[in-house]
Amino acid sequence: MSEDTGRRLDLPFTTSPAQQDGCSDGCCTPDTTSAAKVDPQRRAVLSRRVRLLIAATIIYNVIEAIVAITAGMVASSTALIGFGLDSVIEVASAAAVAWQFSGSDPEARERATLKVIAVSFFTLALYVTVESVRSLLGAEPAEHSTVGIVLAAMSLLVMPLLSYAQRRAGRELGSASAVADSKQTLLCTYLSGVLLVGLLLNSLFGWSWADPIVALVIAAVAVKEGREAWRGEHCC
Repeated sequence: MSEDTGRRLDLPFTTSPAQQDGCSDGCCTPDTTSAAKVDPQRRAVLSRRVRLLIAATIIYNVIEAIVAITAGMVASSTALIGFGLDSVIEVASAAAVAWQFSGSDPEARERATLKVIAVSFFTLALYVTVESVRSLLGAEPAEHSTVGIVLAAMSLLVMPLLSYAQRRAGRELGSASAVADSKQTLLCTYLSGVLLVGLLLNSLFGWSWADPIVALVIAAVAVKEGREAWRGEHCC
């Protein structure tokens, strides 16, 4: 996820949190020094907020996964199925963060949580790449999917809000895993836009090859995010 993209996403809301905290490039790791200064009452409020946002993310992604995978199987759409599997992985990622914050010492569980998030990204990338190559080599072409188009459009509206709220809370807490999970949610926003373009190209112009190409974009982004999560690098 590029720095410019991160800044553009923050524009509809307020001044970039990274800029407010003195990160001129808009990309920084959570400020653990500032987080240490957060009083216990505020920390409890932020932790509770993260848990609520995670719960909302899990509920939405479970619904999204069921709809996307079902619609993808009906339309033979690798991109739609990949999008649905990304939702499943987002649920796993959010569940890992929920497990982390359910303990009395969330920081002690952070490294394990980051590894779970990274492996989730890599698993998605592997599956989508294999299926995309199969599709490009002559598997059944994707068909029109009205359900998929509507779902992608809805996610394009919902996911940025959930990601932004969790990212702000995670940064204030100094939690790398909360920020990483918010990036997982943000990835869904990008994928929703790419998926929507691919589905529309297929529906309007009959470009069935656009579907596996879109799926490969999803896989490439997933690998990038997985590597950053594994190394503990997180753009706020």
